[in-house]
Amino acid sequence: MADLWIESIGLVAGFIGIVAWIPQIRRVWIDGKEEGISLPTFLAVTVSLSLWLVYGIIVNSIAMIVSNILTLAFIIAITLGVYRIRNKRSRDELNKQTSLSQ
Repeated sequence: MADLWIESIGLVAGFIGIVAWIPQIRRVWIDGKEEGISLPTFLAVTVSLSLWLVYGIIVNSIAMIVSNILTLAFIIAITLGVYRIRNKRSRDELNKQTSLSQ
């Protein structure tokens, strides 16, 4: 395992990276807005983070392991929130069309 001070730098960097996702989570889950969020981009970020997690496990870096697991959790939360909003909007539009045609 890397020296403690090196892992500490990694943990701080990981913490900052995780905090950076909080505005997106707030936008999706609290404000209910999903405009401008690209699910293909989030898929690419998820694959990248997963590979970094595997790498962190291989090199036994607690900073990489913890930060990538937590960031993946945030990405999954955002993705689920976007899916929930878009699915609800599709249902609402379908119900609106059905009620207009009756």
